[in-house]
Amino acid sequence: ETVVDLGSGGGLDCFLSAKKVGLKGKVIGVDMTPEMLDKARENCRKGTYKNVEFRLGEIENLPVADNTADVIISNCVINLSPDKQRVFQEAFRVLKPGGRLMISDIVLLNEIPSAVKKSELAYIGCIAGAEMKNNYIELVKNAGFQEVKIIEETHLPHEAMRSDPTAKTIIKELNLTKKSAGKILGSVASIKVSATKPQT
Repeated sequence: ETVVDLGSGGGLDCFLSAKKVGLKGKVIGVDMTPEMLDKARENCRKGTYKNVEFRLGEIENLPVADNTADVIISNCVINLSPDKQRVFQEAFRVLKPGGRLMISDIVLLNEIPSAVKKSELAYIGCIAGAEMKNNYIELVKNAGFQEVKIIEETHLPHEAMRSDPTAKTIIKELNLTKKSAGKILGSVASIKVSATKPQT
């Protein structure tokens, strides 16, 4: 099978996928930063992966031909996109009929204050760019996917999130009270979503 990883970073998920698909399969990692591509390609050379390649491109405009992938994966990247609908449309285009979408991402369970949405640190921390959970699922369906399911949903303990360095800095930067911080952190969840492209 052919796997495409959206926002492949240093390539870890690509290398894990490479072992799954075997030498007859192929993995394509897409990332928008040349520095990350250099790192991923170096990691690929060190690991002597023969069935992995990395391409420079944005996930809203994938450098991959129509009907190429059997599986599209992504790990906590789509929430950073300003045009998530376009990302899912591109994923749909690149998948073969019957292909599968398997993604993990951060979503919101409740609306968060506008100050948090405008915070660069909160954006880097995958909170400011996150979509409401129901809206996120609708975007996947709107792109044409079927059998859209949340197969896992994780709510991180508030104390664990508060101890995160990025979360600490956000709380300090925005001068949030403990109650406000708890409410915001409680509005964030990690979900794993599966979906399929129709056969016809």
